Amino acid sequence: MTTSFYAPLENIRDQAYVVLPDDEAAHAARVLRKQAGDEIIVVDGEGGWYRVRLDQVGKRKASGVIVEARREVGEPGYSLRIGLALLKNRNRFETFLEKAVEMGVSEVVPLLTQRTEKASLKAQRTHNLLVAAMKQCGRSRLMRVTKPTVFGEALTETSSDTKLIAHEAVDPAHGLLPILSREQAQSCFMLIGPEGGFTEEEIEVAQQAGFTPISLGPRRLRAETAALVAASAMMLIAT
Repeated sequence: MTTSFYAPLENIRDQAYVVLPDDEAAHAARVLRKQAGDEIIVVDGEGGWYRVRLDQVGKRKASGVIVEARREVGEPGYSLRIGLALLKNRNRFETFLEKAVEMGVSEVVPLLTQRTEKASLKAQRTHNLLVAAMKQCGRSRLMRVTKPTVFGEALTETSSDTKLIAHEAVDPAHGLLPILSREQAQSCFMLIGPEGGFTEEEIEVAQQAGFTPISLGPRRLRAETAALVAASAMMLIAT
């Protein structure tokens, strides 16, 4: 498997030429020992995929001619947004973000709920993680991560056909897979609570906003695990 390189749109010249950012150029030259004439795969994070023949390779500079361009390589045919409450353990939240990229999630909304204990993310660290995961798994579109959003504000989302909220008090018979199958969901917004789950008040407010409470099974899952279960269910049903 070939790991892609990342170049934002401003580095793509007239859909004909690519100049790699300094860090990507250094990786190509120093680590992978790429030379002029070699071909690499470049993605722009906006759905663009390019096969590039390098014509310049230096210690901090690499560029080349686009010999093939495609769109939406590695992207699913559905849209899944996951609202996951920020977790006390940053590593667990970051692990979820990495795996969400691999599983085709379109957007993650870090939620600030009544039981949320952590209120921030490190923007540059998050961006670097998302880029690395996108390149590794073969996607061409960078998964979006919004700024931390108050729970009530997240409920105003209107673009998804199916809106669900995980709640441990729901009968396991009312599970995620049957609902996704029945609704043939192609766009979904799934809410997952923090350690301790959503409060009853939050569940009620979400229902009033059109969210359906669902079960993720008979066992108690960690928040990041629950979010990945939701992602995998959508991947299996909608692919």
